Amino acid sequence: MDLTQADFELKEIQTLRGHTDRVWSLAWNPATGNGDSPAVFASCSGDKTVRIWQQNPSSLSFDCKAVLEETHTRTVRSCAWSPTGKLLATASFDATTAIWENVGGDFECVSTLEGHENEIKSVSWNASGSLLATCSRDKTVWIWEVMPGNEFECASVLQGHTQDVKMVKWHPTLDILFSCSYDNTIKVWAEEGDGDGDWHCVQTLGESNNGHTSTVWALSFNGQGDRMVTCSDDLTLKIWETDNGRMVSGDDYAPWNHVCTLSGYHDRTIFSVHWSRDGIIASGAADDAIRLFVESKDDLDNGSSCSLLLKREKAHDMDINSVQWGPGDNRLLASASDDGTIKIWQLKTLT
Repeated sequence: MDLTQADFELKEIQTLRGHTDRVWSLAWNPATGNGDSPAVFASCSGDKTVRIWQQNPSSLSFDCKAVLEETHTRTVRSCAWSPTGKLLATASFDATTAIWENVGGDFECVSTLEGHENEIKSVSWNASGSLLATCSRDKTVWIWEVMPGNEFECASVLQGHTQDVKMVKWHPTLDILFSCSYDNTIKVWAEEGDGDGDWHCVQTLGESNNGHTSTVWALSFNGQGDRMVTCSDDLTLKIWETDNGRMVSGDDYAPWNHVCTLSGYHDRTIFSVHWSRDGIIASGAADDAIRLFVESKDDLDNGSSCSLLLKREKAHDMDINSVQWGPGDNRLLASASDDGTIKIWQLKTLT
């Protein structure tokens, strides 16, 4: 993709208000935003609630359609939709994960997952919707198997991180789980080859293999699943790649290797990163700024594969906790902040 900063602008479409505390996380419903289906996303907050936002059919603006409350007793830190968009998982500092079912636009809490010792920081569904992962300040990652009747059974408790686990994320096509932590590492988890349900760490990405030197806050994959971007308290983003053609089978594992490090673009902690389907990486940080990057084939021989596409200073009044690209083709980006607002942006072509 041969793009330059002069080709684009990040236009603010709308500021969404309603949360009464910082907004921690955003999640677009993957079953919406294409064709005649208006885009829908969820937001979660320190105000203990989750809000469901839906795009107006005739514009790019959004309205709050539901407020999910009186279930979590502390901050709701993370939310994630199942692949079908029928279920929403919400993870809270109250050490529980709630599962909500969408029935005709009404959301009902159909299950509550317990087991973590304290704050849950992140939740993620695998590509088929058959597995759910959660992680916590208790240093563990839990894998839950989705059973009939909205029942969830703990399949494995993964212990390997030495500090608070900030995020879990499933690979977009394979049942391989990634976790990033306050211990400065990203761990890659896969099921044992005999299929008996035992999971183990197959790789650790840390300082010894060109990894981060401080807390790793988030990660995201490109559309093909063969590249990954991570962001950190060390003020850098790192690009990793793997041979996606090699499947995990027994001890056969295609390791992730460091490609390049993007530094000097944020001057405070980078909390969130998201790779769009058409190859644009968005980052949000404690410097209140949003940065967009794009892969640059011209730089591959020089050891760098990404370049700055666009920068937006003072995108929010306070820390940006989450940036997430929408599922449609209109290049919508949502950002969430400590200032209690959500902003909808559109990446527009100037030429």
